[in-house]
Amino acid sequence: MRGLYADVIIDISHEAIDRTFQYAIPDDIAGRIQIGSQVNIPFGKGNNLRKGYVIGISDSTEYDESRIKSIDSLCEDGVAAPGRLLALAAWIKENYGSTMINAIQTVMPVKKTVKSVVVRYVVLSCEDVDTWEYRYMKKNARAKLRLLRELMVRPELPMTEATGTLNVSHQAVKAMEDEGVVRIVEDSRYRDVVSDAVRQQAFEAPDIELNSDQQRIVDDFVSDADQGIHRTYLLHGVTGSGKTEVYVRCIREVVRAGRQAIVLIPEIALTYQTLTYFSRYFGNRVTMVNSKLSSGEKYDQFERARKGDVDVVIGPRSALFTPFEKLGLIIIDEEHESSYKSDSPPKYHARETAIERARLEGASVILGSATPSVESYKRALAGEYRLWTMDSRVEGRAMAETSIVDLRDELHRGNRSIISDELANDIADRLSKREQIMLFINKRGYNSFVSCRSCGEAVKCPHCDVSMALHSGNNTQKGVLVCHYCGFRMPEPDKCPACGSKLIGGYGVGTEKVEQEVRRLFPEARTLRMDRDTTSKKNSHEQILESFGRGDADILIGTQMIVKGHDFSRVTLVGVLLADLTLFSGDYRAGERTFDLLTQAAGRAGRGDVPGKVVIQTYKPDNYAITAAASQDYRAFYDIEEAYRSLMRYPPEWNMMVIMGAGMDEEQLANIMDRMYSLIRGKYINAGHLSVIGPSEPAISKIKDVYRRVLYIKHRDYRMLVDVKDYVEEWLKENGENDVSVFFDLNPVNMY
Repeated sequence: MRGLYADVIIDISHEAIDRTFQYAIPDDIAGRIQIGSQVNIPFGKGNNLRKGYVIGISDSTEYDESRIKSIDSLCEDGVAAPGRLLALAAWIKENYGSTMINAIQTVMPVKKTVKSVVVRYVVLSCEDVDTWEYRYMKKNARAKLRLLRELMVRPELPMTEATGTLNVSHQAVKAMEDEGVVRIVEDSRYRDVVSDAVRQQAFEAPDIELNSDQQRIVDDFVSDADQGIHRTYLLHGVTGSGKTEVYVRCIREVVRAGRQAIVLIPEIALTYQTLTYFSRYFGNRVTMVNSKLSSGEKYDQFERARKGDVDVVIGPRSALFTPFEKLGLIIIDEEHESSYKSDSPPKYHARETAIERARLEGASVILGSATPSVESYKRALAGEYRLWTMDSRVEGRAMAETSIVDLRDELHRGNRSIISDELANDIADRLSKREQIMLFINKRGYNSFVSCRSCGEAVKCPHCDVSMALHSGNNTQKGVLVCHYCGFRMPEPDKCPACGSKLIGGYGVGTEKVEQEVRRLFPEARTLRMDRDTTSKKNSHEQILESFGRGDADILIGTQMIVKGHDFSRVTLVGVLLADLTLFSGDYRAGERTFDLLTQAAGRAGRGDVPGKVVIQTYKPDNYAITAAASQDYRAFYDIEEAYRSLMRYPPEWNMMVIMGAGMDEEQLANIMDRMYSLIRGKYINAGHLSVIGPSEPAISKIKDVYRRVLYIKHRDYRMLVDVKDYVEEWLKENGENDVSVFFDLNPVNMY
């Protein structure tokens, strides 16, 4: 019989060993080893034991058999990556650029067994209970008597209750065990991550009758499922149109067929509301996964999924890699959100990765949004995705009334408050009616842009048609404006280049300042603030939202996390304080982000029986993203945005790749990035319309004494960019510097 050999990836995250090593499989583990098994292997000259993952098994080798080392042992405590997830890891490596081991670690969020939770119980084990009751009474053994009488009613009692509520010492329980009266038994259980408040609503779903739009979509999904058709659907439904109920009905069909579903949400803040909704239908067969869970809690949820103890897993991006054996459906709610793109290498996008996983699993994907990404909508129009639309709210509810306030007029009238006169009057009105209010500050990132308070224009790069970011100076120097796409720089101007006004400067304000202003204007109002500072602790999102939902506060003030998918029936007023903070964020997606956030914010008002109103405060009231959001007209926005992207050669009309280099030696980093630029230009000089821009400084050129430089590559064909990536990776293996790290980001969603 010929021997077996395993292709193993070493568990070291470094490009130098981003390759497989072949090892002989010992006979004693040959029957247990499989693709995805974690093994201990001797590595290097010293044969030090390292961990690795088996990604291939064969009965032949290209090497001298006498020189091939053998696997030392199988890691019994490791969670083996299923073969399909390993295939997904290989796809991530190829399409986004990373080491294979990093890709594997991405699809295996939990790699080690965590000690299970053990619960100890006291169990009644004697038959002559009356005899022992008499003995304890005679000996005045009151603690033992309390426990015995409780066990006569409840034959099994948690040890914590015996020693806590009943105040029986461990010694007394042990003595009763020695006397043969009780037994102490142990039972391991999963850590429960779902709160009692959610569990209490399990299987309490109201009997909802679908409207015609919802029923049409569910019927379409069921028809495809019955025919074994698996595809990607784009569900474009206005805010309040009932998309979540459609998700539930489609998942029901998948579960009835014996398969499971993953529901991705863009923010941890949405977990409580989403989990509550789905628990009403699926009870304890639904759970959640997110970064706020402990390693033990996360491990238990993946184990439950792997063993088929749950049917639905809800969570942000990493929940995509839940190890379901029979995955049937992946739902990505608010699919347009940039949070679905990974911030660290490999910089995968959950949308594309979900579609690839579904292909490997024979599953379907539903992308849902009131404001679909330009990329997804273009693919739907082209027929790559099946387009579903829902144009009206459930139960015939009207969309919120929208008012756009020109902050230039407020300034001319002498109002320098963050809150306009109209919004202040509306807040006072809602407070008098005991209705609730949400105030959203449209803020992201760390750099201000520079805009004119007189004409509303922001200072833009003359080469890239994006606003420039203000890098602050010191006490004696003014700031510098920088374009984060081509590196163009200019001093911070003293007056507006467009109209000559001196009312120009950096633009930015925080949630705390908003809260202070609200308290100054409305001292009687009860406020809650929801931002990164107030949601850093575990369960803080849930506690704030629960409190607001109960009516403990009149006004909820927050950043983007408060406008994404929340449903509060008593909210009748939403105020968007500074719409321009994303409109001029130095990013070609600025218009899309602004439209998305304003539309989502508008969708929070009037979801109950009382009509709602939205007040949008801006210095650019005529901007297409703002006017389209105010009228909830997605197609009007899409047509203008798609034309702009085409003209400027931005995704999705063109594809873009960022190559980021980082190192502590600025000169060495600059040298290798310049060589890389020349290499790409020389290799692809005849590749039609391939554009190479840079190297330039990113928004933050140095972090913790590490310098950073970026190259931008543009081309229509995504595969061309992957080819450039592969070529650069090969060149780096031969010519790269050990102390310069390089990573790739294809079609980035955030600025550099």
